[in-house]
Amino acid sequence: MPDVRETTMALIEHYYAAFNAMDIEGILACLTDDVAHDINQGDRESGKDAFRAFLGRMDHAYSEQLKDIIIMTSPDGARAAAEFMVHGIYKVADEGFPAAHGQSYTLPAGGFFEIRDGKIARVSVYYNLADWIAQVS
Repeated sequence: MPDVRETTMALIEHYYAAFNAMDIEGILACLTDDVAHDINQGDRESGKDAFRAFLGRMDHAYSEQLKDIIIMTSPDGARAAAEFMVHGIYKVADEGFPAAHGQSYTLPAGGFFEIRDGKIARVSVYYNLADWIAQVS
């Protein structure tokens, strides 16, 4: 039987595999109903409906693949972190950001997670927004 760290690691691996496939239902299946989502340099949103809407906005404006993913877990499996490289295409202008015309970008990012009852209860994602803006401007 896998230990809690292995279970948490498998959950985060599944979450990122679903993200890379833009399998929205697969992503949502990893989350608690009341998931807290801290958007990079933005607000906290709560719940699967808000997360689904966020994913829709992301899929509309960006095409991203996460590579070189390294996952770390706390000994009790209740928290995890991941570091990765985002390889993306900026497809459609996102509100408040530069015009989009298919610019590519690559930037390091990190995700932080709280796990509850075998699901992700919090997702916090961080990257250097100024670096991204410089790459697409």
